Amino acid sequence: MRQIVLDTETTGLNPQDGHKIIEIGCVELVDRRLTGRRFHEYLNPDRLIDAGAQEVHGISNAFLADKKRFGEIADDFLAFVKDAELIIHNAAFDVGFINHELGLLPGGRGALNDHCLEVIDTLAMARKKYPGQRNNLDALCKRLGIDNSRRELHGALLDAEILADVYLSMTGGQMTLLEEDVLTPTIAAEVTPNQPRQIARPALRTVHCNEEELQSHLRRLEFLKKASGDNCLWLNCAAG
Repeated sequence: MRQIVLDTETTGLNPQDGHKIIEIGCVELVDRRLTGRRFHEYLNPDRLIDAGAQEVHGISNAFLADKKRFGEIADDFLAFVKDAELIIHNAAFDVGFINHELGLLPGGRGALNDHCLEVIDTLAMARKKYPGQRNNLDALCKRLGIDNSRRELHGALLDAEILADVYLSMTGGQMTLLEEDVLTPTIAAEVTPNQPRQIARPALRTVHCNEEELQSHLRRLEFLKKASGDNCLWLNCAAG
């Protein structure tokens, strides 16, 4: 399963008012693991950035003056997200801007949904999971124990990396250990109430974590230790 976590920064709030994308950041997940592949571009919008928007992301007009236009990176971007699930926080905002930019290109590229499998809105997920609570990225990081200390300002790539952690944490329920078709129809037909079930189990695979994953796990346990009043079962077992 290939997923792309995506975020953008813009010159303002509404593309219909002529506002443009000035940064796109994407990170890739395959089978719920970060692969290290990413897509990141700053873009020259050929217009001024609203003062309010600049206060949020800190990107200046002068910084963008020598950067590429959206049309120069559009095909590479679409190739990166092709046939993947997109994970976006407040997806309507980012998808609206991307579709507007695609619509301005000569020759036509269609809409973003024409290139990806599906768009998953983590804001909608969070509102369903945590009704009546604040569900912006900072609030979710605090709730889920995710380190966002580097996020002094919004940035598309950094926010995509943080959102990947948020998404994995929000959707980190128990996975099934065996495939649904482990018990084949032939074997199932031969099982009677007086016979033990003969299930053809695949060999279990041992997957070792790397150092980055280990440290992330330890940080999560420390968060659970604080949240439980120094009563984290896993840490207590390890200490015993």
